[in-house]
Amino acid sequence: MTTAAARTDPMPEEDLDVPSVTARHFGLAVVALAMGGFAIGTTEFVTMGLLPQISAGVDVSIPTGGHVISAYAVGVVVGAPVLAFLGARLPRRALLVALMAAFAVGNAVSALATSYEQLMLARFAAGLPHGAYFGVASLVAASLAPPSRKGRAVAQVMLGLSVANVVGVPAATLLGQELGWRSAFWASAVLALATLALLAWFVPSLPGDPAASGRRELAAFKVPQVWLTLLAGAVGFGGMFAVYSYIAPVVTDVAGLGERAVPVFLLSFGLGMVAGTFVAGIMADWSIFRSLIIGGIGMAGTMLAFWVAAPHGWASLPVVFLITLLGSVLVVNLQLRLMDVAGDAQTLGAAMNHASLNIANALGAWLGGLVIAAGWGLRAPALVGLALSLAGVAILLLSAALHVRGRAVLPG
Repeated sequence: MTTAAARTDPMPEEDLDVPSVTARHFGLAVVALAMGGFAIGTTEFVTMGLLPQISAGVDVSIPTGGHVISAYAVGVVVGAPVLAFLGARLPRRALLVALMAAFAVGNAVSALATSYEQLMLARFAAGLPHGAYFGVASLVAASLAPPSRKGRAVAQVMLGLSVANVVGVPAATLLGQELGWRSAFWASAVLALATLALLAWFVPSLPGDPAASGRRELAAFKVPQVWLTLLAGAVGFGGMFAVYSYIAPVVTDVAGLGERAVPVFLLSFGLGMVAGTFVAGIMADWSIFRSLIIGGIGMAGTMLAFWVAAPHGWASLPVVFLITLLGSVLVVNLQLRLMDVAGDAQTLGAAMNHASLNIANALGAWLGGLVIAAGWGLRAPALVGLALSLAGVAILLLSAALHVRGRAVLPG
């Protein structure tokens, strides 16, 4: 990933072990892969923007409604390893199409849910294909790119998730406010079907891994660095979701702005993700591990800044931009790190990043809801986010220390 001269990390990154494939229409293939990220990002994050409407629609409180966000995240956590495990040997384009078809069905069922319990189950089902899709799409993008640009190729796939927060989430939020929250999930289902068509048309046919086996894929879980990387994502990225999950009531009740300001804040979140994804790709080709440390420390600082700025109306708008910019640096580099340390278990390792990030989603939304329900106020999730971000950095530093100590014992 970096030149020999530039490698001074405690955790040097090797070239990712994926086949080199040349696509005749590389750009269109990446657009198709990123479109899946756009569809997934729209449905995942629009729930935050419509949380008051969804909670009222199924007759629960806002903290209880936050569990709908967690249900989707739990679906990702369950689906990522299971579907990656089952699909490792399947042709990758066919697997991506099947995953996106299942995602479309999950969103349609969400739109049809008539009770809180039904909606929880539907969101869980919609989350199942999420992690496996991003894992397989990242492997496909890396296999299509020149070796020196694999980091940027994976970042381009993640860019769909970021663009969703600039275009898809604000548009779906406005749609949900005008036509009802169910319309946002119908829109996500339509986006999924469009992605399915693009994948079938533009992504070249790529074989699965014929050597994949249950034993080999599960061997990734015997690697301490895999667990530490997953834990760093699950904890460190939870800070962003602690804030993002409750952004709508913070904007209206703490900042004193109207409901129409919520899509503007969501747009700022999205712009931060887009900018961060571009930055992350460049930083990844420089140093994955250092990028993770920079992202984690920066996230902690922005959480504190958000806590200070939230009561001051529009003053917190640039802060949310920085939160997701730094969050994107974490996401892309965690993805690449897992693809590296997982060894031969490429499909499972790549998919597990989004399982980790959605544990962060569930953890952040849950802890944020707890401190709000305890009476600490709607700003309190930012302090939860500060603590989680610092804990994530501590885990990464532990990972580095164990690596260095292991090298001292087992040189080379």
